[in-house]
This record gives sequence, structure tokens and C-alpha cells, in this order.
Amino acid sequence: MAKKLVKYSVVDAFTDTAFKGNPAAVCWLEEIEKDDKWLQSVATEFNLSETCYLTPIVDQGSENPRFHLRWFTPVAEVELCGHATLAASHFLFESGLVKSNTVEFSTLSGILTAKKVPESSNENGASQASFLIELNFPVVPVSDSNDVEVSTIISEILNGVSVVDVKKTASDDILVVLPSGKEVAELKPQFDKMRKAPGRGILITGLAPNGSGFDFYSRFFCPNYGIDEDPVTGSAHCALAAYWNDKLEKCDFAAYQASPRGGILDIHLDNKNQRVLLRGKAITVMEGSLLV
Repeated sequence: MAKKLVKYSVVDAFTDTAFKGNPAAVCWLEEIEKDDKWLQSVATEFNLSETCYLTPIVDQGSENPRFHLRWFTPVAEVELCGHATLAASHFLFESGLVKSNTVEFSTLSGILTAKKVPESSNENGASQASFLIELNFPVVPVSDSNDVEVSTIISEILNGVSVVDVKKTASDDILVVLPSGKEVAELKPQFDKMRKAPGRGILITGLAPNGSGFDFYSRFFCPNYGIDEDPVTGSAHCALAAYWNDKLEKCDFAAYQASPRGGILDIHLDNKNQRVLLRGKAITVMEGSLLV
């Protein structure tokens, strides 16, 4: 009896350059059912910040193609992941599995949509072949943190760097604001101490340098989920959009995640509907099959 194969692609998200941005493994599970232990084992084997699983849904009530989508780090399933959703969308659009410019995902965070958006025209007015993918995500609320112990731990983790503010997000992350984007980019945290911090992860941010073309920089650390530093974190920007909207009094942002790999996000905050539109590019760097 022939063994079934699970097709997969490794996609670098929030970049158009191979080996930059944030890599995610996208596994296609059409007509293949596997238990959670197997899903987690494969994610551990890939050992990327995220491995996601796509399963088609026959839903006559939806005007767009719909898929189940789940996300796993090397050690646990998560409720929301931006870069792996971008990678999954790129996989669907590039593979020809969908003809529509919009797809929907049924996830632990509800129904999420991804839309194929053409880039702006070139100087001659001709349309470019490349495209952006726009994700429609929920806002992640940010609130004050008055925990003195947390502030003390953060100071130790960040090697005593000056801290402007410490907040907490509804996704159980600690949001730390530094005086500048330069200090965000140059930060060298202590990961051993970070593992003792409360919550899921630590998100740091600061105003981008003048002339950089960006509004703010960020980095995200999540060693308790098997990820010392996540190269580009779409879901974190659902909280950052809310924070910087209050500080900069604007709804549109150009953001740079200043990890060693780096990544670029184009963001729009829809305050009325409490949604965040994340736009970015992606590129496939690897394709193959898993033996089931």
C-alpha cells in the first residue's frame, strides 16, 4: 500500500527576499487527518517559530474559499499567528489551489481573511506582477501594568536599559517601550532570565529613527514557547497598532521588526471595527513532502 504524502512549503513572510523575514512551514492536509500529537511532532521537527496546517472546508455559505488553519510553535499550539497566516495565504495563491483573490480561515481566533492586493503601478502606469497580502486581524488591547515586580524583572532582562513604559497586552505579553528604535535594534537581552518572566512573551518597541521611512521598530521574544526571538511577528503588531495609535494619533503605520532577519509591515488600524489590516510580502524558499 502506497504511503500518503503531506505536501509542505517553507515560506519567508513579511519579506520579498529569501532567508529574510520570518519562515513558516505550511502543511497541506487535504483528505489527511492527523491527531494533535502528530501535528506537534512535525512542528517540533521543523523547529521554526511556526508550523501551520491547512485543511479545505466545503462551506456553501461562504462566498470565498475557506480553510481550517492551526498554528504550532516547536512546543505548543497558539491561538493567533500573523506571519504563518501570511505564509499560508501565499501558499494558496501561488499554488493555484484557489482562483479567488480572497480566502478565509477558520481558526482559534475566529474567521480571519487574507486578500491578494496588487502593488502600486510603476512609473509608466503599468501594473506590477508582484502583490501584497492583506490580513484582517482583531485588535489586541493594551493596558497599563502596575506590577512593580514585573518592572524590576524587565530591567534585569534588558540589562538595565532605560525603559519609557511597561504595558501588558490581552495576548498575555509584556509590552516594553524603549526611548528609541535604535535601542530596540541594538538590545541584547538575557534569555535565561527571560524564561522566568510572567506571561507568554516580551514585546519591545520604540520610535523609528528619523529618515528611516518607518514609524516604529519592534522585536519579540518568546523563549517559553520555544522561540528565543521571533523574526517578524504579525500578531504582535495588532497590539502595537493600538499602542502607537494612541501615541502618534494616526491609523496608518510603516513598521520594521528589527530582528537579525528583519521584516516590514504596512499597517492600518480600523478603530471603528477594532480590526488591524496587516500587509506584507512573502516568498517560497523550500518545497517537499512529509511521509505519513
